[in-house]
Amino acid sequence: PAVLSDVMTSEDLLNTLEDLGDEEFDKFKWFLQHGDGLLGRPAIRKSRLETSKRLETVDLMIQTYELQEALEVTKVDKFLGAEEEWAKDTQHLADIYTELYITARCGAHFRTQHEVRMLEKAWKPAEAEKSIQPTDMFEHPSGESKPIKTVMTNGIAGIGKTVLVQKFVLDWAEKRSNQDVHLIFPFTFRQLNPLKGEKFSLAELIHECIPETVGIPQEALNYIFTDVQSSGITNYDKSKFKLLFVFDGLDESRLHLDLHSEDIHSVDVTKATETDVLLRKLINGKQLCSARIWITTRPAAANQIPQEFINSITEVRGFTEPRKEEYFRKRFKDEEQANRIVSHIKTSRSLLIMCNIPVFCWITATVLEDVLKTREGGELPKTLTEMYAEFLVFQIDRTKEKYGPEKSIQYIKSLAKLAFEQLEKGNLIFYEKDLRQSGIDFVSACGGVSTEIFKEERGRKGKDKMFSFIHLSVQDFLAAFYVKMSLINSNKNVMISIDRTLKCPNGSLDLFLRFLLGLSLQTNQEKLQNLLIKTDSNPLANQKTAQYIKKKLSENLSPERSINLFHCLNELNDSSLVEEIQQSLRSGSLSTEKLSLAQCVSLLSLKSILYKGPPDSERQLFWTTQNLQCNTRMHHKQKHTSEL
Repeated sequence: PAVLSDVMTSEDLLNTLEDLGDEEFDKFKWFLQHGDGLLGRPAIRKSRLETSKRLETVDLMIQTYELQEALEVTKVDKFLGAEEEWAKDTQHLADIYTELYITARCGAHFRTQHEVRMLEKAWKPAEAEKSIQPTDMFEHPSGESKPIKTVMTNGIAGIGKTVLVQKFVLDWAEKRSNQDVHLIFPFTFRQLNPLKGEKFSLAELIHECIPETVGIPQEALNYIFTDVQSSGITNYDKSKFKLLFVFDGLDESRLHLDLHSEDIHSVDVTKATETDVLLRKLINGKQLCSARIWITTRPAAANQIPQEFINSITEVRGFTEPRKEEYFRKRFKDEEQANRIVSHIKTSRSLLIMCNIPVFCWITATVLEDVLKTREGGELPKTLTEMYAEFLVFQIDRTKEKYGPEKSIQYIKSLAKLAFEQLEKGNLIFYEKDLRQSGIDFVSACGGVSTEIFKEERGRKGKDKMFSFIHLSVQDFLAAFYVKMSLINSNKNVMISIDRTLKCPNGSLDLFLRFLLGLSLQTNQEKLQNLLIKTDSNPLANQKTAQYIKKKLSENLSPERSINLFHCLNELNDSSLVEEIQQSLRSGSLSTEKLSLAQCVSLLSLKSILYKGPPDSERQLFWTTQNLQCNTRMHHKQKHTSEL
C-alpha cells in the first residue's frame, strides 16, 4: 500500500538486517549475489558483499536497487532459502519443492481418526473434495465466487503443511500469485507459545514474531489496522487493505483459544492486550473482521476451532505416486541409481505408504544413497525399522568423524532418553531444562552434533532456546530404542508395551510400537551394536510376541488397532497369519459367516496392507472382503440400533 512507501526509510531497512542472526545475514548476502532469486533485479558482486557489514550492505542495496526496491528484495529473501536437513547448502525453495496433493471441501467436518489410518487412506478422497493448487487456498471449493474468510489446513505430522505455507508466501512475495493481498503475517504457534500471558499490541506482536517486518514501522501498521477496524467492512474483497494472518501448527498451541469467550477487552487495535486475547479476536472476527485467517494443524487438534469459525477445510495428503518418483529423481541425478531406488520402494507397501510424507522421502533418500555408496550389492532396507536403524547408523558415523565415537554414542543415547520422556508427556518441543534433565549438554546441542535428527527451533532473542526432532517418527524411533535398551537391561519382554499401545485412544504410540517390535530382530540389533551393550534377540521370544499379537487380533479391536498390529507383524518379519489366510483362500474354507467383526476387520486390513498373493487368490480375497464390508456395515448398524 502507498502508506508504507511514504513512511519507510533506510533506517527501517537497517533495523531489519540488524535483527537477523549472523548465519541468517550470511544467507541474505548469498541471495543478493544470485540474480535468479531477485525477481529480475541485478545481483550484487560477491567481492563487494563478502566483507560488508549490515550498514554497508544497506548502502549497497540502496545504490543498486533504490530504497523501495531494496525493501522489496528484503521481503522476498526470507522465503527463498530452504534447507534439506542432510545438506546445509542454501537452496531456492522452488528448486527443491515437489508438488503436494491438497484437497479442499466446504464446511468444517474434521477427520478425527488417527494419523496412521489417515495415511493409509491418503488417496481415497471423499466425494465432496477436490484437488487444489497451493495458490488457490482461498478459492471456494465449489468454484463459486463466494468469499472465504478462514481456511483450516489439516494434515499429519511432516506431511508438508509448513512448507506449503512458505511456498504460498514466496509465490506472493515474488509476485507470482495472490497479488490482491497487501500484507501477509505468517506466525507459528512455536513462536507464540512463550508469549502466553504477555501483553502486546498487534503491531508489537508482529514485530516480536516476524523480524522481517521490523522494516514496517509500528505507526504504519497501526494506521492500517485502525483503518480496517474502523471501516466496519467484513468482506475481504471490499476492504481497502487486504490482510492475511497465518497461524501454523495449532496442534502445538499452549494458548487459551476459547473463541466463544465473552471478551470485555477494548477493540482498540493499537492497545496492548494478552497474546491469547489477540489471537482469539482475530480468529473469531471481532478484530479486523475483513482480514483472512489461515490455520494449519494436525488432525487431533482441529476441533479446537469451532466449525462456525471455519469456511473451508483443506487437507495436505503429501506426495502422490508420480510426485514420490519425481522427488527421488530430483535427488538422484544418476538414472540407473534412481531407477533402482524407485523400484525398491515400490516393493514395500510400508515404505511406499510412508513416502507420502516428504520428510520420510528425505530419510529414505539419505539411507539408500549411503547404502548404495558404501555397500555395493548390499541389501536395501525393506521395513520401517530397518530404514530408521540405518538412518541412525548413518548419523553416528558422521558425528564420530567430528566428535569421536564415545561422545557421539553417549549423545545419541541421551537423545533417545529425551525422546522417550517427552513422548510420554506428549511434547514435540523441548527447552534447555528438558535437555539438561536428559543429560544433554546445551553447547553440544547447538554445536552441530546430530543436527540431522535434532534441531534448534527459531525462538525469541534472549529467551529460552527451543528444540525438536526433525520429525515425529524420528522421536518415535529413538523412544522405542530407549525402551528396548531398558527392556534388555531389565530382562523384560514387550507384551506390556503392546497392551499399553492398544489402550492409547488416538494412536499416538502406534509407530513407536512398530519400531519397538522391529528392534527385537537380530538383524536390526546388529546394525545398532555400537549402541547396545548387549542384545536379546531370541527367535522363540519373537514367535511368542507374534502369537500374542495374533491373540489380540482375535479380540474385538477397532479397525485402526488391527491395522497397526498387522504392521507390527510385518516389522517382526512374521508372515504366518498371511499364510494362514492365503491357505484358507486357496482351499475355499474362508467363510464370512464364521468370522467375528474383529476378524473381518483384520482381513480387510490384510487386503489393503500386506497382501501380495497370486492373481487367483487376489480375486477370491477381493470378493471375500466385499462381503466382509457389507457384513461389517450391517454389524455396526445393528449395534447402533440396539444402543439407541
